[in-house]
Amino acid sequence: MGKKRIVKQKGRAMDKNLRSRVLSRVPKKKLAKAIVHVQATYNNTKVLVTDEKGNAVMFSSSGSLGFKGAKKGTPYAAAKVGEVLGEKAEMMGIKEIEVVVKGVGSGRESAIRGFISKSSAEITKIEDRTPVPFNGPRPRKARRV
Repeated sequence: MGKKRIVKQKGRAMDKNLRSRVLSRVPKKKLAKAIVHVQATYNNTKVLVTDEKGNAVMFSSSGSLGFKGAKKGTPYAAAKVGEVLGEKAEMMGIKEIEVVVKGVGSGRESAIRGFISKSSAEITKIEDRTPVPFNGPRPRKARRV
C-alpha cells in the first residue's frame, strides 16, 4: 500500500513570499497626488495607482498576492491588495488621492479602506464609474404553449 501522504492545501490565505516580493518593487518616482482605480468584479479585485495624467505607476490584484479561486473575490483579499498598495504609496510619498471605483464586486469598499489604513494619504474624491446599460440585453422570445 505504501506510505500515506499528507497534502497541504494552498490558497487559503495570502502568500507571504509574494507579498514581500510585491513590496520590494517600489517605483523610484515621487508623487504628491495620485488616482487610485479600483475594479471589483465577482471573481477578483484589481487596484491600479496612476499619476494625474493617467500613467500607471503601480498595480496589484488579489490573484497576484496568492489568493486562488473563489477567495480572490472576497472583501478580505481586496483589503490585502489595498494594504499592499497603501504601503507602496507611503514609500512614494503620496499625500492626496482620488478614488475611481468600477464594478459590482464585494471588494469595492474594503480595497479603499485597506489603502487608507496603511497610508497617510487623504481622499479628495470618490467617483463611481460602474458601467450601467441603458436598455440591457435582448429579451427572450415569447413562449408558445
